[in-house]
Amino acid sequence: MSQIIGRKNGASLPNDGADAAGTEHGISGKGLKSGQLGLLAVVVLGISSVAPAYSLTSSLGPAVGAVGVQLPAIFIVAFIPMILVAFAYRELNADSPDSGTTFTWATKAFGPFVGWMGGWGLLAANIIVLSNLAGVAVDFFYLFLAQVFNDPGLADLTSNKALNILTCLVFVALAVWVSYRGLHATKLVQFSMVGFQIVVLALFIVMALTHAASGDSPTAIAFSWDWFNPAKISSFDQFAAGMSLAVFVYWGWDVCLTVNEETKGGKGTAGKAGTTTAIAVLGLYIAVIVATMMVAGVGGDGIGLNNPDNQQNVFAALASPVMGPLAILMSLAVLSGTASSLQSTMASPARSLLAMGHYRALPPRFASVSPRFGSPGFATIMAGAISGGFYAIMKVVSENVLNDTILALGLMICFYYAMTAFACTWYFRHSLFSSVRNVFMRLLFPVIGGVVLTVVFFQTAVDSWSPDFGSGSEVFGVGLVFIIGIGILALGVVVMLITARRHPGFFRGETIRKDTPALVVPE
Repeated sequence: MSQIIGRKNGASLPNDGADAAGTEHGISGKGLKSGQLGLLAVVVLGISSVAPAYSLTSSLGPAVGAVGVQLPAIFIVAFIPMILVAFAYRELNADSPDSGTTFTWATKAFGPFVGWMGGWGLLAANIIVLSNLAGVAVDFFYLFLAQVFNDPGLADLTSNKALNILTCLVFVALAVWVSYRGLHATKLVQFSMVGFQIVVLALFIVMALTHAASGDSPTAIAFSWDWFNPAKISSFDQFAAGMSLAVFVYWGWDVCLTVNEETKGGKGTAGKAGTTTAIAVLGLYIAVIVATMMVAGVGGDGIGLNNPDNQQNVFAALASPVMGPLAILMSLAVLSGTASSLQSTMASPARSLLAMGHYRALPPRFASVSPRFGSPGFATIMAGAISGGFYAIMKVVSENVLNDTILALGLMICFYYAMTAFACTWYFRHSLFSSVRNVFMRLLFPVIGGVVLTVVFFQTAVDSWSPDFGSGSEVFGVGLVFIIGIGILALGVVVMLITARRHPGFFRGETIRKDTPALVVPE
């Protein structure tokens, strides 16, 4: 076995010198507290990370701008690669459960350099969304204050750039504080906030359908089954843009896998929770989308979804017309949803950073675990600091930071989800045809999901070069969405090369190799 140089809460840390070539070694635990979450708790954590209210209010406007009334169709089509990738996650997690997920699995399948970039893609996506979550939380916090004190001027405080950034940093700090205290504290927060969010969305659906049927909404449109026909999307560019946005709204369920070392019932719990979360979110999304389209329509006037004034925060525009005096509940739902997602999403990059530090793909400091809470303390603090700093920079660069970061986030998601899907097929290549089940679960499903996401990634990258893609913000004539998305991936290559020079053990295959046996998670 590899030489062990220290233990912290039961964690074993591989030596920087690592193993001589050919010696036996294995994936090891990282000191995280096991048995903290059951299936329901992990599903709630997954739904919280997806943040339905936040995802919908941030993406419905841009998605309607891309595909019009085919909004339900693009959400259903986008779900297909998501569920196919979820099956790939389940296969890999059953074989090699590890909090590093994409980083660990891609390393075992393709080697350390590809695996490191997979980890970087996952981290980048989470950092971007954490900053975006905080930004939406700020908007709805001041909207909530305006509704409570009946002072519309309070809602305008969000346009004060300095105050906006300061409030955002406070939200991030609170999320870091709860996350640092471990999954037990996280679980207590999530059950109440996720439950409230779903109840309010259900109330919104009922009230939106009632308004649409009564005829008192001038922008209302009649339901049509044509909305579910993806063939009516007029161009592939529109299809790719819509897919990139729709992929974003499903993203987040993979947090279920990052806590696989901390669940009850062993490695099967995390895999089941991931697919259950994805399916539950699909049903909720379709119901909200149909109700929203019927009451608001897709026009550019009033509460229409194509009105530029509504596109960054759809529910902020629709809550009062649809829910009347109960509109404050929607503000609370989005606020609580973004706050809870900000906190639950913190679990993913923190545990990925922990795994990368544990296997010496990052400085060992990232591998430290809080002795009191059994959480990745240093990694959690760093994830919060980076996401807060990213938001502050983006807010200064672009007034339309929320829209641009969502579009850039689609690039990150497609990148590391596709890599995970292909890693599944390559890792299991010797057993692909050993059973009919393996043909589907390890070959067809992952490859189809990976290919679709790869196509969307490249098409979005090409389109986003133009400043017309997204908010119109640009840097030297290049669209800000491209700068954020591709620029962050390019930065990852630079950071990886620097890390490989300073910490070469991982990149020489001394901590994880293709033949590394799996971490044993108690059943």
